[in-house]
Amino acid sequence: MLEERRTTNILLLFIVVPFVFYLLKILSFIFIPLISSMFIALLFLPLMRWFGRRNVPRLVSIIVVVALIGIGVFIGVELVQLSSKQILSNDTGFFAKAQVKINDLMLYMQDKVGLEYNRDDKFLAQFFQKESIGSTFDFVRKFLTNILMITFFTILWLSESINMHKVLNNTILKRKHTSIKAFMKIEKDLITFIKVKFLVSLFTGIFTGLACVFFDVSFPIFWGLFAFLINFVQMVGSFISVILLSVFAFVELDPTSTLFFFILSITGVQVLFGAILEPIFMGKSFSINVITVLIMLMLWGFIWGIPGLIMAIPITVFIKIILEQFPNTKVIASLLSGPERTIPPLKK
Repeated sequence: MLEERRTTNILLLFIVVPFVFYLLKILSFIFIPLISSMFIALLFLPLMRWFGRRNVPRLVSIIVVVALIGIGVFIGVELVQLSSKQILSNDTGFFAKAQVKINDLMLYMQDKVGLEYNRDDKFLAQFFQKESIGSTFDFVRKFLTNILMITFFTILWLSESINMHKVLNNTILKRKHTSIKAFMKIEKDLITFIKVKFLVSLFTGIFTGLACVFFDVSFPIFWGLFAFLINFVQMVGSFISVILLSVFAFVELDPTSTLFFFILSITGVQVLFGAILEPIFMGKSFSINVITVLIMLMLWGFIWGIPGLIMAIPITVFIKIILEQFPNTKVIASLLSGPERTIPPLKK
C-alpha cells in the first residue's frame, strides 16, 4: 500500500511540475512583474523597518520608497537618452568603418567559402530603417506597462497586502517556527544577493565605461550601461559583454597593442568584480553548482526570456532554502549547492 502511494505521488509530480511551468510561461505577463517586485521590495525592506522603528507612518514610508524607485528609473532613462544621443550623433564615423571591415570580411568569405555577397548593399543600414520604428514603440509600451505593474506589486509587498511569510506558512511549510526561520533566511540571502549584484554590476559598468573613455572607444555611456545591465545575467552576462565590446573595438581600433590592452582591461574588470569580489561578498549561501546555474539559466530563460535569465539564480536560492527545510528533500538541496568550503580547526 505504501509503495503504491509513493508511485502515485511520483506520477502526480511528473504531471504537476510541467503544468506549473506551462502556467508560468503562459501567465508570464503577471508572474514576471510579481517576482521582480518581490525582489525590489526585499531590497527596501530594511529601510521600511528603519522607518517603522521611528514610528513613521507606513503610507509615508511607501511614498518614500516609490519616490526612490522613481528616481532610479529617471536616472536609467536619462542614461539611455544620453547613450542614444551619443550613438545618433555618430561623430566618430563608426558605421562607415564597420561597413568597410564587414565588406572586407564578407569578400574574404566569398573568396574562401563561396558565400555570395553584394558589396553595394549596406549591411548595417537594415538595422536603422523606418520599418523598425513600430517595433520600437511596441517595446516602449511593454516596458512602461511592466514598470507600472512592478510598481503596483511593490506597493502591495511593502504594505504587506501580499505577506510572503503567511503564504509560506499556509502553503509549503505549515509550521510556524519553521516558516519564520525559512523566511528570515530567504529574506537575508536574497537581500544580500540583490545588494551585492547591484553594486558589482554598477562598478562593472562604471569601469567598463571608463575603459572605453581611456582607450578612445566610441559610445562609452552605452557600453557602461550595457555592461551594468547584462551583468545581472549570472556567468553568461560577463562573456557576452566582453565578446561584444571586443568585436566593437576590433572594428574601431587597429589590431595593435592598443586593442590587446583594451580587451585585457575589460576582461580584468569582469574577472575582478565578477569572479573575485562577487563570490567573496555573496558568501556560502550562494554557493551553487555550476551545472545547476547553467540548467536554471536555460530553464528560466526559456520560460521568461531575459527577465528569467536575470531572476534564475535568486529563484534557485529560494528553492534551495525551501528544500533544506524538509528531511526528504535535503539531498536535492545538497545537489544544487556547490562544493563545501572546509575550514581547518584551530590548534589549541
